[in-house]
Amino acid sequence: MRQSLDGSPQRDHILIVEDDEGIRELLTDYLTQNGFICSALPDGSKLRETMDRARPDLVVMDLMLPGEDGLTLTRNLRAGATTAHIPIIMLTARVEETDRIIGLEMGADDYLPKPFNPRELLARINSVMRRARSEPVTKSDSSPVKGYRFSGWYLDIASRKLSAPDGEPITLSRKEYELLNIFLQNPQTLLNRDAIMMRYGGREASPFERGIDVQIGRLRKRLQYDNADPQEMIKTVWGQGYMLDVLVETMI
Repeated sequence: MRQSLDGSPQRDHILIVEDDEGIRELLTDYLTQNGFICSALPDGSKLRETMDRARPDLVVMDLMLPGEDGLTLTRNLRAGATTAHIPIIMLTARVEETDRIIGLEMGADDYLPKPFNPRELLARINSVMRRARSEPVTKSDSSPVKGYRFSGWYLDIASRKLSAPDGEPITLSRKEYELLNIFLQNPQTLLNRDAIMMRYGGREASPFERGIDVQIGRLRKRLQYDNADPQEMIKTVWGQGYMLDVLVETMI
């Protein structure tokens, strides 16, 4: 729960995009009973209009929707300057791992297969929102970090904007920004998946956790400035973890 400017509690706004009327009503009632403000849509046709009118704190979206599907809508939200950082939880009746991986690749923050217990969705919503609101871990210093320079790139902390060596702005999702921050705070340091997950999500990685691997793959693509000679700054150390293998200058 957020606080308003006067310090009073303010309920979080959840946007539900689900074409099944029964599920839509069930989730709306359950989340409302648990302290959220809920808006519900049967498809994505009015998603942008709804976003402009009342920006949600989190989106719960079905994968299979009439018209534009959940993957397309997620990709569009991640591409928007004002919507890129809104957390998204994807719902789907599909159980294939490839669907889950694709959803994460498109920028979903979490993925919940149907059928599910509403209590599990509530727990995931609270977890994702805590992660979204947590400040990135920074090294202790008397002065706040303004940004990081590395291999011609620059990440501005205040605006969360990444600039390529030629100055071109690169749009990062919230998860990509947080992950890049972790590597920039620990340059040339081997980080195993558990260490990344503890910094990134506050929990250890399970043996089947693929979310971090997917996000690192997406971040690598963002950092490929020259496609003819891509520099893989985030190295894989097989069986051990990942390392940002560049010099990083911290800007104070």
